[in-house]
Amino acid sequence: MSGPGLIADYLGALSAQLPRPVVEELADGFEETYQRYQRLGLAPAAAAEAAVAEFGDPRLIVAGYARAHPARQAALRLLAFGPVVGSCWAVALVTTHAWTWPIPVMADIVPGLVLVTSVALLGVAALSTRYRIVARAGTAGCVGVMALDIAMIPSVVLVDPALSWVAGLAMTLSAVRLAFGARLLHPVLVRR
Repeated sequence: MSGPGLIADYLGALSAQLPRPVVEELADGFEETYQRYQRLGLAPAAAAEAAVAEFGDPRLIVAGYARAHPARQAALRLLAFGPVVGSCWAVALVTTHAWTWPIPVMADIVPGLVLVTSVALLGVAALSTRYRIVARAGTAGCVGVMALDIAMIPSVVLVDPALSWVAGLAMTLSAVRLAFGARLLHPVLVRR
């Protein structure tokens, strides 16, 4: 394959999985590397092969960008912090006998579904090596956790105004997680 064809195929593989600005930046570096090999005396095809060899497998480049994505970092942090907040909520809901609260059945089911879905999405973001999947799953998982926190705090106050200290702690931790999530999501949303 000729030099320009090899380069186009390589950049095409990156374009299929990375956003345009990232690929454009990589293309600039790739072009510089290609030109450097030509200045060293390599023919265009050999210079392209050397540049491709130096840059490495496109899948590894995509995986590296996925690992560094802010949505993945947010997912990892929320997964680490989530069990602490969840445990506080579980203790608070059990000690206040939440199953006796006068709320509709769907109000019991929906938060659980949101929680399971959000944790699954955060897990996908934490484990995936595909950039766009990390971005979408991480963002959606973070938003889901934040929505759950936003819903839980006022709901508990409305249903049981005589809060226990554990419920107060759970609400405080949820508020901290909300602020933390907003701070973590900011770079993700700015990138779009």
